[in-house]
Amino acid sequence: MRISPVIPTVASLLLAALWGLSVFAGWGLEAFCTDGESSAACATRLDVVSTVSGLFAVLAACLTVGAWLFPLRFWALMGGAVLSWLAAAGVLFFGGMLAQ
Repeated sequence: MRISPVIPTVASLLLAALWGLSVFAGWGLEAFCTDGESSAACATRLDVVSTVSGLFAVLAACLTVGAWLFPLRFWALMGGAVLSWLAAAGVLFFGGMLAQ
């Protein structure tokens, strides 16, 4: 049974949306930095975590695009993209836990 290439592409796009909303729409700040006094310090630490997580996100985005540009290597590149998105979200989550 063959899997459609649309399925991992949609998974990659959904993980990208989750990461983007967590970093740029303030979901990460809302989740990790809602304390009163230490919110500013937590937000500064979360900015550093978001930057590190962004390195994985850039890699994932490049791999996603590369998967469609080089169809002979689609599954390898798309698998790497999904793993990179998971790494970006994981770094953001665990880094956010530490930033608290």
